Amino acid sequence: MKALKLEQFASQADEARQPGPRVVGIDLSLSGTGLVSSEGWCRVIGYVDKKRPITKLPHAERLVVMRSVLGAIVDAVGRPDLAVMEGAALSRAGGGAHERGWLWWRTYEYLTDAGIPIGQLSTNQRIHYATGKGTGQKTVVVDAVARRWPEWQTGGNDNGVDAVVLMAAGRDWLGEPVGDVPKAHRTAVDKALWPGVAG
Repeated sequence: MKALKLEQFASQADEARQPGPRVVGIDLSLSGTGLVSSEGWCRVIGYVDKKRPITKLPHAERLVVMRSVLGAIVDAVGRPDLAVMEGAALSRAGGGAHERGWLWWRTYEYLTDAGIPIGQLSTNQRIHYATGKGTGQKTVVVDAVARRWPEWQTGGNDNGVDAVVLMAAGRDWLGEPVGDVPKAHRTAVDKALWPGVAG
């Protein structure tokens, strides 16, 4: 079985640490979950084997891999003051929808059981917070994040980039934003799902 891939694009550099609440952005994917902390680190964790993709593994082996990915995510997330996830993309087509749903719910379950408050942004809200528009190519979001939040080094990895946006939106909701975000972008925060709001 192929080992999990763990990339760390930035150490916890002092210049990237933000005083205040610890917020983790989580962009879930079995092949590359983006994790970003307001403490300054950015990681991408997942199972990558082009010859034996996760959806082609026998079910018993697939479950072992999925649990390994989940364990690595949980270990990295730790106990932040707030976790911000991208909402489950129920309409998303393509292979692995069943497995992606499992990962989303199991991560949500861990956070809930650990007493960690959870915020959720839809895909369009995440893009809007980064760019000021509800739709856009991945490259536009990558460029926006590199300009607005350069302290978080993502290596251009779109999973890490998305997690930066989720983390930043969480800090903004808590009233302690990281960087200056235009008012037009902030409407995404107002429309997102936050702790204490039914959804």
